[in-house]
Amino acid sequence: MTARLGAARLWWNSRRLRLRLTLLYGGLFFVAGSILLWLTYLITARAMNQQFVVGSRISGSEVVAPETESMPPKIPGTAVFQAEVEHRAGSVLSEMVRFSMVVMILVGIIALLLGYVVADRALRPLDRVTETAQRLSESTLHERIGLLGPPDEVGRLADTFDAMLDRLHRVFDTQRRFIANASHELRTPLAVNRTVLEVSLEEPAASEDLKALARALLGTNARYERLIEGLLLLAQSEQELTVRRTVDLEQIVRTVLDQLDLQTRKRPVTLHQDLRPVLVQGDPLFLERCVFNLLENAVKHNVRDGQVWIGLCRERGDAMVTVRNTGPVVPPYEVDDLFEPFRRAHGDRVRSYQGAGLGLSIVRAIVGAHGGQVGAVAPAEGGLRVTVRLPAPDLEI
Repeated sequence: MTARLGAARLWWNSRRLRLRLTLLYGGLFFVAGSILLWLTYLITARAMNQQFVVGSRISGSEVVAPETESMPPKIPGTAVFQAEVEHRAGSVLSEMVRFSMVVMILVGIIALLLGYVVADRALRPLDRVTETAQRLSESTLHERIGLLGPPDEVGRLADTFDAMLDRLHRVFDTQRRFIANASHELRTPLAVNRTVLEVSLEEPAASEDLKALARALLGTNARYERLIEGLLLLAQSEQELTVRRTVDLEQIVRTVLDQLDLQTRKRPVTLHQDLRPVLVQGDPLFLERCVFNLLENAVKHNVRDGQVWIGLCRERGDAMVTVRNTGPVVPPYEVDDLFEPFRRAHGDRVRSYQGAGLGLSIVRAIVGAHGGQVGAVAPAEGGLRVTVRLPAPDLEI
């Protein structure tokens, strides 16, 4: 019952303007019809009155009313004859008004239906503009409305919207190219630094202080390399997918679990699995990175001997990936900030020794590129529950 009411409310909201225009058209028709009926009644009554009065005056005593069985012959010029003429004229006018009202109501119903069809046809281009705007995201800015038709108000609105999308697409594309180029350019000096530091560590004549400094610099260099890799992946994942094929999310999750070694870390955790076969369409490498970042984030921001739960199922045709962990309490108002680059809990900017701070940002970019949604909830007892919803084809394994 609630779902039916919700569907009816959604239909009413989507058709509200059409219904208002239909009622407006119908109201204008009935007002115009009523005015036309009233004017027709006045003109007809005036014409009949003139014709009967003039005719009775001209005929005088030569005009004899027709004789019927129920009405005796009338003597022209008498008051009885005049009353009979007025009675018949009134009957004709009343009959005309009744039939005219019936016809106006029938034609009015047809006008309401035609008004709804006309309003629906007139507003259909606006629906196309709305659907395109709702479907667009950072990864689908290449789409355009491309409305064909005369250059009227709706056509100019669609062209203006397409021009705005062109500007946005150029801005986002420039930003992505800058991040990608900067990441590529920074890789080379970092790779050179790593090689020099590794060679210095293998040098027999190097002192212990020099080796300690080289090891510290090598760790710093490795963190910057991870940062650059994360920036490059973030820029790539925000673009349109070039690879789309049907994959099983369960296999991807199990591959990621084989890559993670939960027991050799400083804070070993216990992993709980609830996996089911679920098909999605997308890039397998990006989906694997998305699951890897979710699990790595759940393990890294945890407590000693903590717990991590991962679940995979289908819900209303969509693939649902849920990752939950124990850990420190996260304020609810800071949950959305965790998906921003270089942000972590408690509103702090991520420092180099705490990681790149791009894990959940990359997750959001990958999910958005696949047309899905990601959200997080901070339980009162601590930790974080992240839910990823991905569109899944209506197929069974």
